[in-house]
Amino acid sequence: MPKQGNRFQNFADFYPFYLAEHSNLTCRRLHFVGSTLALFCLFKLLTGAGLIWLLYGLLSGYAFAWVGHFFFEKNRPATFKHPLYSFMGDWVMYKDIITGKIQR
Repeated sequence: MPKQGNRFQNFADFYPFYLAEHSNLTCRRLHFVGSTLALFCLFKLLTGAGLIWLLYGLLSGYAFAWVGHFFFEKNRPATFKHPLYSFMGDWVMYKDIITGKIQR
């Protein structure tokens, strides 16, 4: 069985759980907006706009995602129990939305 208690064997086992935690369309859209803003902030950081853009990127990414979870999905973000897999899931879901694999 892939899940043992509160742990997953690997990311491939985790990702279906992650998607189930993001079944609400508004929640996914908020994740997409937050991730896009985080990428913009990363661009600003890398082009020399200042270290403050790292903070802006983290705030925008998590703020939009958490609003989606608490007010629309009505669950706790997977980040609280699975921070690395959740971070990876954000970007795989972002790619899946861009490529049309997941509805946005």
